[in-house]
Amino acid sequence: MAKKGDMLYAWTNDADIKKKAELGGAVTALWKYALESKAVDGVLVVTKGADLYDAQPVLITDPKDLAKTAGSLHCGTLLLPKLIKKYFDGAAKMKIGVTVKGCDAMAFYELAKRKQINLDNIIMIGVNCGGSVSPVLARKMIAEKYGVDPNVVHKEEIDKGQFIIEYEGGHKGISVDELEEAGYGRRSNCRRCKMKVPRQADLACGNWGVIGDKAGKATFVEVCSDKGAKLVEGAIKSGVLATEPANPKGLEIRGKVESAMLKLGDKWRKKDFESMGEGKDRLKKIMSETSRCIKCYSCILACPICYCVECTTKNPAYVTPGELPPSFMFHLIRFAHIADSCVNCGQCQELCPAEIPNALFMHAQQVELEKMFGHVPGVDMELPLMAFVEERSERARLANTGSDMIYENVFNPVPKK
Repeated sequence: MAKKGDMLYAWTNDADIKKKAELGGAVTALWKYALESKAVDGVLVVTKGADLYDAQPVLITDPKDLAKTAGSLHCGTLLLPKLIKKYFDGAAKMKIGVTVKGCDAMAFYELAKRKQINLDNIIMIGVNCGGSVSPVLARKMIAEKYGVDPNVVHKEEIDKGQFIIEYEGGHKGISVDELEEAGYGRRSNCRRCKMKVPRQADLACGNWGVIGDKAGKATFVEVCSDKGAKLVEGAIKSGVLATEPANPKGLEIRGKVESAMLKLGDKWRKKDFESMGEGKDRLKKIMSETSRCIKCYSCILACPICYCVECTTKNPAYVTPGELPPSFMFHLIRFAHIADSCVNCGQCQELCPAEIPNALFMHAQQVELEKMFGHVPGVDMELPLMAFVEERSERARLANTGSDMIYENVFNPVPKK
């Protein structure tokens, strides 16, 4: 009987999934069972589009289609929770399964806190994530560092500290450290990430810690919730999944790998944050970099935390319409609204046409706020500091006074009716 806290090796018994899947196909098998048993109405996954640099989200409702989506894509930089909010009404009336990275899982919790996603209708299978590579940079890296035409590469993976490509005629791996020292490799936000094993998901899966005869043939599965335990138990009983207890030595190895990744995250945080300077120097750097902004709103549209219907950045009292670059107030508003809950997903930086390091600035502020107030975003349903402001009463005061000056709102409150 599977239960919360179990550490397992898991693999599929399904022949079709075995042909395509990686690491024994456990994740794909679990989703097959979830669809067939009606535990979910659909599974949101990422699949290869035109090539392996073109990651595309797709909702699978027919279990037969799952095998086509098996395998990993490290050159896709999508974030899935906001898609569920936008296109599936936040899973209000639909049960959805999602394979998530650490930043995906964190974003789910932040949106759920804001009542934008119904977590009761979400099943999350988390996957260990050492980071992803920007599609454009991946092409350049493969051409320049590997000496291979990126168009002939048909598979890539990150394994044992190397970024490995397979192409017609051979394969080649280069150390991730070497790539990053040369300005390639993982996205900068991924380097700083410390959510390598997403235990706030229902299951946390990956290849770390799978040793012996199961190495490369099974998935390490940590059962993180009762919902996850029920999914595993049902899949075993249906015959689509087989499991055995994880090797104790493998469990130890998994812990060491995770610890090494966390130390690497600390190293990159120190390097990146120190590059910004401190105090006024940091402020000057942020103001200088953001002066390239063309106010395209990509950062706001992509951010999983931004959800306001009426965005304050469009209020002419704060940001002058038609002025480029916009005043620094445009960015201050984003910092004030988002910084305490930033999940370091990197979307604001990935999609910025002006190549402003938005994610770095936001993440640096989030880390400082975490030090001051102790709030860690995206790990549970604990509310951020700003949530303790009563939004409805604040809006009522704004409407009544005609002013949004904090001083006036606090000392001239709306009379109770």
